Amino acid sequence: MSTPKIPPTSDQPEKPGPMQMLWLIAFGLLALMFLLSQQSDTPGATKTVSYSELKTLIRDGDVREVTLQETAILALMHEQSAEGAIRMRAITPVQPDPTLLPLLEEMGVTVTAEAPRAPSTLIWFLPWLLIIALYFWLSRRMIGRLGGGVGGMGDFLSGRSSKPAKLTSKVTFSDVAGQDEAKREVSELVEFLRDPDRFQRVGATVPHGVLLMGPPGTGKTLLARALAGEADVPFFSTSGSEFVEMFVGVGAGRVRKMFEAARKHAPAIIFIDELDSIGRTRGTGLGGGHDEREQTLNQILAELDGFSAREAVVVLAATNRPDVLDPALLRPGRFDRHVTLSLPDKDARRAILEVHVKGLPLHRDVDLNQVAAGTPGFSGADLKNLLNEAAITAARRRGGDITPDDLDEARDKVMMGTVRTLAIQPDERHRLAVHEAGHTAAAYYNPGGDPIYKVTIIPRGRSLGSTHMLPAHDRHTLSESYLRAQLVTLLAGRAAEKLLLGSVSSGADDDIRRATVLARSMVARWGMDPEIGPVDLRDSEDHPFLGQQIAQPRSYSDKTATRVDQAVMALLQDAEAKAVGLIEDHRDRIICLVARLEAEETLDLPAIRQCLDTDSKITPLSRNRT
Repeated sequence: MSTPKIPPTSDQPEKPGPMQMLWLIAFGLLALMFLLSQQSDTPGATKTVSYSELKTLIRDGDVREVTLQETAILALMHEQSAEGAIRMRAITPVQPDPTLLPLLEEMGVTVTAEAPRAPSTLIWFLPWLLIIALYFWLSRRMIGRLGGGVGGMGDFLSGRSSKPAKLTSKVTFSDVAGQDEAKREVSELVEFLRDPDRFQRVGATVPHGVLLMGPPGTGKTLLARALAGEADVPFFSTSGSEFVEMFVGVGAGRVRKMFEAARKHAPAIIFIDELDSIGRTRGTGLGGGHDEREQTLNQILAELDGFSAREAVVVLAATNRPDVLDPALLRPGRFDRHVTLSLPDKDARRAILEVHVKGLPLHRDVDLNQVAAGTPGFSGADLKNLLNEAAITAARRRGGDITPDDLDEARDKVMMGTVRTLAIQPDERHRLAVHEAGHTAAAYYNPGGDPIYKVTIIPRGRSLGSTHMLPAHDRHTLSESYLRAQLVTLLAGRAAEKLLLGSVSSGADDDIRRATVLARSMVARWGMDPEIGPVDLRDSEDHPFLGQQIAQPRSYSDKTATRVDQAVMALLQDAEAKAVGLIEDHRDRIICLVARLEAEETLDLPAIRQCLDTDSKITPLSRNRT
């Protein structure tokens, strides 16, 4: 066993801190004030007695000498002890006693009087000295460390962004997968940061401002860190919200501090995340052009203009709302290079998964190609979360590795939510199975749509059941035949309830909403109605990155709006009629699917084929189930 090392001791006492010194000084001053107030010019011990007792001693002739003070009487006795003269001290009454002086003369007591003693000047000045010392100490504590101290006003004005942080964990372009085009666009900045003189010799000016745009989770921050890691330069990272404070001018001060620190450590990279929080179009705030956010934005614009051609400082900013940014930020000379990071396709998702599975114990049956194909629309952050949920699932079941079932469970959890425990009545459960079987049959028999993947009636998240369809490949444009097939699939659940149960329910609420939005887009945006034609009649606009619809004022007449509504209703009615005909043509096989779905709750593609394939047999049990 190794002997623990004992830290060396020092003979010198540990120095007290600033706060301890302040309290020691204050305590010493108060003690000095108390001693001064209690000081007495009479040597020796003095016994305090009552005024009436002192007068009795005077009448008895025991008092030899009396000294009259301002608030007390000091009497010297005839008798003396071994320690010296015996002194008695009595507190005088508030009102003067007219019988005291005659009594003293009668008894032959020597009487002397002391003049009122003026208060010590030190006693008057000590409180003020203490207050002034405390004020100066606090002032130095607040403003004495503007150059970068800890805990002072300097940290408040500069924030975290003033401290250069050199990357300790080297993040390079190899850690950024699925964004090859974006990496190519920013890779030339690496050479500029490594050797800026080579570009300056030929008169080349590399953009000082690069704006990274894309949906959340696509790796904008990771790409900025990778750029700093490749160039091996200091990396100043901050968020736009850190510049906005309650006090006016603090944000602008933090911007100046951050850019000054970056210039001192050049070549360097400044990264501002969530630029839209401070970079919105000016003139829209309550305070006009004088509120804190707009002053901070003005300071950023001034700092971007202040870069000289020889300063090797690159400013990166990330946002998923480029539509709200001030135009002055996007003009040449500022954030004039725009790099878009899009959602990864199948191959890019496979590359991202390969990066994130390093160090994870995957089962030999896990196929990353299949996982990538089953996660359309997932960002890099979503894929990382998927693998983490799969690892949690494997740990929960005490498994030694991550299996394909763990990945499937994690995918369902990420897409639909956690499994809920609900007490569903048998008739409601049967209706739910019929509804999902209708969606499944439409996706299976209707060509042109996405192929079926899995169907379940297990409640997850906000849904009681769901039908999964996976696209065979990533789609960048949507054809009219594909959209019409999607309408049929969406309305097939309601059609199955109507045909097999004789009534419909509120379970088709989300299906009807999605079908209506899709049909309206086909008519008003994509010109897929022959009577209305190619006219843009939308009343909302899709956000390019967030997947939200932004309402905008209607720019067409009521007559045109009526024609749009009629065309939308015609599309929906036609899709419902096709769904009804499809279910009528395959009624027996859909009944088989309903029975098996109620029995097993979740069916994958092979089980669905056994029920819906025209070559398979229908057992009497499944025929009699409904």
